[in-house]
Amino acid sequence: MEKHPIENIMSTTLENIRDMIDVNTVVGEPIAAGDGATIIPISRVSFGFVAGGGEYGPAQQADAEHAEHPFAGGTGAGVTVQPLGFLVTGPDQTRLLPAQCVAPLDRLIEMIPQMIADVKRAMK
Repeated sequence: MEKHPIENIMSTTLENIRDMIDVNTVVGEPIAAGDGATIIPISRVSFGFVAGGGEYGPAQQADAEHAEHPFAGGTGAGVTVQPLGFLVTGPDQTRLLPAQCVAPLDRLIEMIPQMIADVKRAMK
């Protein structure tokens, strides 16, 4: 049985979306830093997809039982990639550095483990 035209439209659009978004879009390629640390970019990917269509107008054949109506349809898609931060792994620790500006209190809470490690090192 022949595919309906909307199936062709949807499969082509979904293949194109699949080509645009892969795991390396969300978790980027690791980057080696000079001090032995590795930096991994992390992003949020969102996408939307819509498809629709219908058969319109008078039938194309005189036989009403096997008549075919003209088809009209379309699709649309949108993709958003938002950087969240960088995962920095080193010999001693792993940290998440946010890519966006955060509230001062959030930043202070995020820095507590680093401050504790610095105090421990200073006391030795």
